Amino acid sequence: MTPIQSILVTGGAGFIGSNFVRQWLAEGGGSLVNLDKLTYAGNPESLSDVADHPDYRFVEGDICDGPLVSELLKSHRCEGVVNFEAESHVDRSIDGPAPFVETNVVGTFRLLEAARGYWEGLDASARSRFRFLHVSTDEVYGSLGPEGRFTESTPYAPNSPYAASKAAGDHLARAYFRTYGLPTIVTNCSNNYGPYQFPEKLIPLMILNALEGKPLPVYGDGRQVRDWLYVEDHCRAIRAVLAGGRPGEVYNIGGDCERTNLDVVQKITELVDRLAPDAPRTPSSSLITFVKDRPGHDRRYAIDAGKIRRELGWRPQESFESGLERTVRWYLGNLAWAERVATGEYRRERLGLGSTP
Repeated sequence: MTPIQSILVTGGAGFIGSNFVRQWLAEGGGSLVNLDKLTYAGNPESLSDVADHPDYRFVEGDICDGPLVSELLKSHRCEGVVNFEAESHVDRSIDGPAPFVETNVVGTFRLLEAARGYWEGLDASARSRFRFLHVSTDEVYGSLGPEGRFTESTPYAPNSPYAASKAAGDHLARAYFRTYGLPTIVTNCSNNYGPYQFPEKLIPLMILNALEGKPLPVYGDGRQVRDWLYVEDHCRAIRAVLAGGRPGEVYNIGGDCERTNLDVVQKITELVDRLAPDAPRTPSSSLITFVKDRPGHDRRYAIDAGKIRRELGWRPQESFESGLERTVRWYLGNLAWAERVATGEYRRERLGLGSTP
């Protein structure tokens, strides 16, 4: 298949999206339109270094705005859509699930409808080349026991409002392929980490709190297991799927890096103490504080990424150790970015305790 040269990216000012945009442009992927609503986690500053790139255009807008999406697809003659746009934090979905349904379910539906209308108007050659790639999460599969891994055929069993909303989007993408022939592909990834991640997530939160001598809150006993994936590896996987993935298929993307949350936090304290020895604080490990677990906290996730390795030749380039050190070094060098991001609604306070409707 001729490589896709013009894409619409939704949610490209967020964590994974901004890393994808930067990688796509750096490696000569072609023209890219970035549609982002700029909610609390969307930050155009994350893309300031590519703002003037000749192949890049940013549009502030909502994927629920079908006419806007249709206009962008047509005016830029897009050959593909990569949908990163999502409300993505489990704790926030516990405190207030409504935005998750609006963006992750209704927004995905509106985006699929606009893409279908555009795709149906293309000539046969362009229709065969077009792809709609829906980026999702391993959380749709629920929780694992001490053994086994999620595969593409694992039944869905979401346990949080966030996971349920993403599962709904996945099902819609599949249905649009089965019902209308729209060439959709779904990817389900494990926990991402790396540069430009909003500081409510575990790894950046722990890095920043450790630097400032603040408590490092670990939920429950800290033995929850996650499979960690460096964000640039994830972006390379998405590009591989966009280029060679089969329409109607699902591809799991994982880093083969299972770690308990407590292990991750302890490793961060070691790196912070080594890489920032002059920071005014006590040894970071003494800041670890066990707090009440989040409601419905899944015990273990683990991804079997054998399919994408076999079919598309992708595998992660970073180990957990190398990726985490790169991440800590990035935050140490970009504290001003983190401070500006955190001056909005989020102040690194505890989320996910639930609220009364």
